[in-house]
Amino acid sequence: MDFLPLHLQKYIVKQDYQKYTPLDHACWRYILRQLKKFLSSHAHESYLSGLEKTGLDIETVPLISDISAHLEKFGWRAMPVSGFIPPAAFMELQSLSVLPIASDMRSLDHLMYTPAPDIVHEAAGHAPFLIDPEYSGYLKQYAQIAKKAIISKEDYNQYEAIRELSDIKENPASTPEEIAQAEERLNKVSNAITYVSEGSQLSRMNWWTAEYGLVGDLQNPKIYGAGLLSSVGESKWCLSEKVKKIPLTIDCINQSYDITEPQPQLFVAQSFKHLSKVLEELSETMAYKTGGIAGLTKAVQAESINSVEFENGLQISGVLKKFFVEDESKTNAGGKKVSYLQFNGPTQISFNNKQINGHGKDYHAQGYGTPVGGIKNFELNDLKTGTVTELHYESGVKVKGTLKNILRLSDKAVILTFENATCDYNGEILFQPEWGAYDIVLANEVTSVFGGPADRGAYGAVDDFVASRVPTPKYSDQQLKLFKDYQAVRDLRTSGNFTQESVTKLFSEFKNEVPNEWLLFLELLEMAVKKNFSQDLIQNLDSHLQSLAKKNETVNINITSGLKLAYEKF
Repeated sequence: MDFLPLHLQKYIVKQDYQKYTPLDHACWRYILRQLKKFLSSHAHESYLSGLEKTGLDIETVPLISDISAHLEKFGWRAMPVSGFIPPAAFMELQSLSVLPIASDMRSLDHLMYTPAPDIVHEAAGHAPFLIDPEYSGYLKQYAQIAKKAIISKEDYNQYEAIRELSDIKENPASTPEEIAQAEERLNKVSNAITYVSEGSQLSRMNWWTAEYGLVGDLQNPKIYGAGLLSSVGESKWCLSEKVKKIPLTIDCINQSYDITEPQPQLFVAQSFKHLSKVLEELSETMAYKTGGIAGLTKAVQAESINSVEFENGLQISGVLKKFFVEDESKTNAGGKKVSYLQFNGPTQISFNNKQINGHGKDYHAQGYGTPVGGIKNFELNDLKTGTVTELHYESGVKVKGTLKNILRLSDKAVILTFENATCDYNGEILFQPEWGAYDIVLANEVTSVFGGPADRGAYGAVDDFVASRVPTPKYSDQQLKLFKDYQAVRDLRTSGNFTQESVTKLFSEFKNEVPNEWLLFLELLEMAVKKNFSQDLIQNLDSHLQSLAKKNETVNINITSGLKLAYEKF
């Protein structure tokens, strides 16, 4: 983990393998058996070989360290995290060829689909496709672009609400009231969103490709999205005629999604190379490439920490409150130019992504402002420290004060520091002597505006990099007893020495003690079918499962799928 920047290391957790209960292993086994059978003919051809090459075992929840060892052969690593991590952190990890794997395991109640990331989603969904060079290249390209996206304050609020809801839903100790409150909060936050940020656009691109993407022929597409690959229900639903199939274009970023519901439409890429072409088209519209007034406008609207970069490598990072452009009367044929930038709160000044000594957020704790653009009759070499100096910008900005210091970072990257300084623009006072030293950067053009601080490590924690942990579940005595039942079945099956008498004995015990625990009975039926035990025993197990299936639609689907696979002796 030492190769990771410090601000990313806090997301990496220890995979406590002992926390996985026998029920967790049974859920993993059920899901993987179902997925491998169905996806053998419906997933992209790389999937099954990817399962094998990433070392995933159907029988038990995998060790993430084992997955990582297999992925290293393909230029990737896997590391455990806890539940949702902020999108910016996820993207930066992925840009370093690290696949974050949520180490938690979904519950039996959410077997078909869970809105929370878990080890099924990451290990059985994302990891297998990393062996495909074209798809792996797309993910790395996406991560490099996405980590530059401007993420709004509204995005952060929505992320926190989504994380809270997913944690509460997956915690068996949560009450219906707590779930309802979390759902209400998410609805409130989502309804308060006023515009689609770059972060949201990239999130949608990721959702309709890496999470819920189809590839190939529009009439007979194959699955590659991890959200589909890791969901028994949606992997089957998505290929039905009930789900509209749309050719993938950049227009997918205009389609919102609901993580709590099956998707009514999906986008079909022509190939994995096609993904990269659409992504590149999207990147051309982003502020990190356009810079200028358009980029600054996005940063002001976001109300979050972003970076403004100039042609000489200087960068200012903070919450951009406002900016000025030159008077229309001074506008030349090249259009309006930026004349002044004003940041609120802690601000960092960097050069080529490294914070400049003495210009961190502690020094610029109350905000930062600087004029930008050409200066009339200006020669840097004519400046002398200790003298009263006036700068008259072509935009009309005027700076006057005693020049205290000239910091030369390169021939073109310079910071001037004044004492007793004033700055005004069209009669508006932008800086006064009593505010202390006045540091201004010499720069002419805003070439890029991108999300987050230029030097994240030096800047420290920001809203988009908060680390949380999924609460550890607390089990009742009844649940602990149930885990022993699942372990008894597992021990019997893995030993290979089970007999008709031993299976019959457990069947009788479970019918008396836990009659509604369908997965236990399904595993017993699999064992009975495998060894061709008496038809009476098989029929009794089948009848009990059929009676359970009638009680609940979701359970009905799970049992029906399980029975079909059991009789196929897969």
